[in-house]
Parts: sequence; structure tokens; C-alpha cells
Amino acid sequence: MAEVLNQSQIDALLNSISSGETVEKAEESEADRVKDYDFYSPKKFTKEQLRTIDSLHENIGRLLSSYLSGILRVFCEAEVIQVEEQRYYEYNNALPDTALIGLIDLKPNNINLPDSTLMLDMSNNLSYFLIDRLLGGPGSGAVLNRDFTDIELAIMDDIYLRVTDFVIESWKDHLDVEGELSSLETNPRLIQVYAPEDIVVICVLNVKLRDTEGTLSVCIPAMGLENYLSEFTSKYARISHKITNERLESMRRAMIKDSLSDTDLTLTAIFDETTMEIREALRLRPNDIIPLTKPLDGIVKVAVDNTPWFTAQLGSSRNWKAIKILEIVQGDTKDNTTAFQAQEMDMNLPSVVKAVPEDESSDMNEPAAVNAEPFMETDPSPPTGSPEMTGVVAGEVPVGDSVS
Repeated sequence: MAEVLNQSQIDALLNSISSGETVEKAEESEADRVKDYDFYSPKKFTKEQLRTIDSLHENIGRLLSSYLSGILRVFCEAEVIQVEEQRYYEYNNALPDTALIGLIDLKPNNINLPDSTLMLDMSNNLSYFLIDRLLGGPGSGAVLNRDFTDIELAIMDDIYLRVTDFVIESWKDHLDVEGELSSLETNPRLIQVYAPEDIVVICVLNVKLRDTEGTLSVCIPAMGLENYLSEFTSKYARISHKITNERLESMRRAMIKDSLSDTDLTLTAIFDETTMEIREALRLRPNDIIPLTKPLDGIVKVAVDNTPWFTAQLGSSRNWKAIKILEIVQGDTKDNTTAFQAQEMDMNLPSVVKAVPEDESSDMNEPAAVNAEPFMETDPSPPTGSPEMTGVVAGEVPVGDSVS
């Protein structure tokens, strides 16, 4: 809403106009809009081109955050906070003496485009956080003012290789290029990739891992970048950026699937369960008989990490006790157990399990007597000692090609 002036303010404004004060202020404001321009360091890239570089490195940040979250099991956030061009000596002087610099060789497949070398720098607090977490530590985020050891360099070399893959993958969305990590340097003062007066573009990404926050910077020479930017327009860059989001989602799903596929699970086949009073359990001795309600070829329950998952039939394969998967159990855990017990009630053929080794069961006259471990691996040598009886007869079983 416009401000309404009273009569005294109007009179003061008219007096200032007649005295020329307003004109002087207008001249001063005009002078304030004049900016200094350094002809010694001219700007080579427009704002539109810098935005294109910004979008390219935003994709790198998304790939990096997904990767670090997967290997560290902590939340990671990476975003571009700065894209600017400056002299190389200014960037090099700002690096610490113990910085870890990765040199990436960028090689376009177009013979008309020159090769370039990118510099990748990660702040030391992020590096030590990664090393601590990968070695099993809590990741306290301590900043150590020392050189990296050989073991730490080997760990960070693998990290830099993956980050290099993300950089090359992002560049491939805009340009047909190949690249690799050529070397890993620990002293930025000895790196002579560019001349001190060369113009470079610095892209800084802010990386946050739990309570640790640091930067990841990428240094790109202006000489090669000018030729690269001429190969794709800003419109193409925006279209490629949308395609990249879809590829990023597919890569993220594939990464999660690959990490979960290597997880070890315990598969347990439960032959039968029974209950007894404590006084009866204390009276158990060798040669005692425990009657069960399941036939020898009955249906057993297969649990994956203590969760009922399948129903199976007991049998043998290649002289091994084995199970044949019949169906997948549906519903939640409670419904699974209830449905399985109801399925067992349909088969009331009693059987007897003898709590003695298999070689001693031949002396008894029980026609249905079997060993107390009906689905364990067949061992020609008899077990020693008195076996312990529990309420659940279970064990891990090898699954053969066929079950008879």
C-alpha cells in the first residue's frame, strides 16, 4: 500500500526539489550502480553457462549422497553452494598443506575437443569421518592435522574412484567423454597441472554427514571448459537434467538391491514342536521315547530369520536329508503360525522319535522309531555323548536339486 504524505511532508519535499538536493541524491545513486571491472582477470563465462555447470554438479551431489548414505549407513546431504571462476593460484593458495587431491583425466571422444584434467578436493574432516566409519568407528568427526597413512590413503583411493565415476557419469549426460582417476596427491603445492595465472572454474559442494559438515570442490580449467560448453546448449542441459533424475532413481534402486542381495539369512526347517512339564523333562534319560504327532514324510515349517516363510516336505537328496518347498506362507506372522498348525491337524498319523543315536535304534521294536534329527546331514559316524532334547526339532538343511 502506498504511503500517504501529510501536508508538512509535502512542503518539505517541494522545498528539497527547489534546492536541488533530490538531484544530487539521484546522481549519487547512479554512481553507486557503477561496479569496478578487473581487465586483468576478465570473466569468460556467462551466468547461463555457470548455471549449466551448477546443474551438472547438482547431479554429482545427488549421486554422492546416495553412495555415502549406503556405505556409511548415515544420512548424507550434498548440495552445490558456489560456482565461480578465479585464478588457479588463488584456489591453490586456499588449500591446506595436508589436502588430499584427486586428479581426473577427462578425455572427450570428439577429436576436436581437447583433453582436460580436473582437480577433486575433499576437506580433511570429511575424509577422517569416512575412514573412521569404514573401519567400524562411530565417526566422531575429529579433524587431525597430520598426513594420511598408507592404509588411510588406500581407503580414500577407493572413495575417490567412486566419486570419479559419478563425475564422469554426470558429464556423459552432456558430452561424450571418458575419464579416470590418474593419481591421488597429498601436497597441493607440488601439483603443476595448470599455470598460476590460468582461469579455472571452482564448483563447491557442501556435504553434511550426521554432525560433520565439509566441502567437496571440483576445479575445472577454463580453456577446456569453453570448448565443452559450446557443444551443448542450456536447453539441452535442462532436458538431460530431467533424464538424469530418472536414471538416478534406477541407479539408486539397483544400488539398494545389490547391497541387500549380499545379506546372509538363516534358513531353519522345524520338524515338529511339543510341550512337556518340567518334571517330565527332568526325568528324560537315554533310550526314552518322545511321541510326536507328525508323520515322517509330513509337512514341515521353514522359517527365514525366525519368520515363517514356506511350507515344505521332508525327504532326501543325494544321501542328504532335504526339504522340498511346497508353497509360500501368506499373511502376517500370527496368521502364518495358525494356518500352519491347522494344516498339521489334518494329518494325525502319530510317529515316535527316539532320543538316542541312530545306531542304537535298531535294537528296539518300534516300527516308526527314527533319529531325533530327521532332516540333518547324514553322518556315517555315530554321534558321541547324550543328545539334548528340546521342544523344537530344528536345524539348517541343504536344499538339493530333487527330493525323493
